Amino acid sequence: MCLISFLRFVLLLAGGLFFASPAAVAAGAAQGDDVDVPVVRSSATLRIHAPRETVWAVLTSCDEQLGMVPGLTACEVIDTAPDGSWQLIRQTVDYSWLVPKVTYVLRARYDYPAHIDIERESGDLRMLNSSWYLEADGEFTVVSYSLEVNCGFWVPHWLVRIALKHDMPKMLAALRTRSESTLQARK
Repeated sequence: MCLISFLRFVLLLAGGLFFASPAAVAAGAAQGDDVDVPVVRSSATLRIHAPRETVWAVLTSCDEQLGMVPGLTACEVIDTAPDGSWQLIRQTVDYSWLVPKVTYVLRARYDYPAHIDIERESGDLRMLNSSWYLEADGEFTVVSYSLEVNCGFWVPHWLVRIALKHDMPKMLAALRTRSESTLQARK
């Protein structure tokens, strides 16, 4: 059940993908792992009417995430590389009384303003790998996203599909709106 809240965070951290076509796939776990625990994979692409730098600023801001991600109650950068090439980010999601509170630390590796790689460092998740690419296209940014996550405990496959289908479009639309409105506010 942590997957619902966690996916919300990951999608907003990583990019605004309005035309998302998520695919939640239960896959065999790594050798020695419990094969009943699903690995979820998703990918999508979207054009946002804002330059890469503007989209990047929204994606990498804990303050922005707190305002966009349902259930995200804490977002804190706990360490940053001297050259800004990576950050360790601790987040807490408390979505509802039905879903346990989840705390985790992510390592975000940055290649400004084109690429973000995200990987789980520690916490309540077993595995997280995500990549985001931001390509300039005139006045637009084309954002491509891929995600692979494993909560570490069994989650019904149908619940994952429902969560992705229901929550992803809302959050991605919010990211698009924030990125485009940030650009408008600067003009």
